[in-house]
Amino acid sequence: MPVADLILLEQAARKAGELALTYWGGSFQHWDKPEDAGPVTEADLAVNDLLHDMLMGARPTYGWLSEETQDDATRLTKERCFIIDPIDGTRSFMEGEKTWSHSIAVVENGQVIAGVVYLPATNVMYRAARGAGAFVGDTRMQVQGVDRVENARILANRAVMASGHWLSGSAPDFDRHHRPSLAYRMAAVAEGKFDGMITLRPTWEWDVAAGVLMVEEAGGVVCDRTGNVVEFNNPTPQSKGLIATAKTLRDQFLEKLNRR
Repeated sequence: MPVADLILLEQAARKAGELALTYWGGSFQHWDKPEDAGPVTEADLAVNDLLHDMLMGARPTYGWLSEETQDDATRLTKERCFIIDPIDGTRSFMEGEKTWSHSIAVVENGQVIAGVVYLPATNVMYRAARGAGAFVGDTRMQVQGVDRVENARILANRAVMASGHWLSGSAPDFDRHHRPSLAYRMAAVAEGKFDGMITLRPTWEWDVAAGVLMVEEAGGVVCDRTGNVVEFNNPTPQSKGLIATAKTLRDQFLEKLNRR
């Protein structure tokens, strides 16, 4: 089943990319969500509708959780559920940059079993199925890891460096990089372009579900900021931050973090 679902997710991601590219770089409506939840565009909503029709049409017994759909608690009764971010990196999309993506996953009993992260502007497809590995194109991905956090290239936003997050009062002196799409950050770690990623704020499931599977299938580990395993399709679909890296670096981060 994971492989069959993965084929469907790839097909849906490419269709979504075709649609999103008709908006990208052009003129489109956009507005801010309530409660400072970030921007949304008419492209986000159009892609969301396309994915809903295509995926739920093919798997009508699955649940549905998307950033751009009002939550329906019936998803909690489903054995399998789609978890979708129609456009992850909406600000990047609005600014005409290339590092936005479609993040699409299938969760079974809290565990991601299939996922894709697709970057239409560069036509790069990341994909993974539980037990079948993680790939970019036809190349199998492998997480890289250095021996010390201080030697690592880590994807993290500026807020991660705040002194209150760290037991010593200052962040480790790692080589910090940033990409606007959380889904793409996860895929880049799975690909070995970076040694890890960390975000310490509450993290929506749709931003990271597909990426979590990619990191795990590429030999890495993922946990929240407290060190707990991340599960999906929760009543409140958030985790307490996220750390994705090789096991050695994960353990070092947890030793240094203020986990409250």
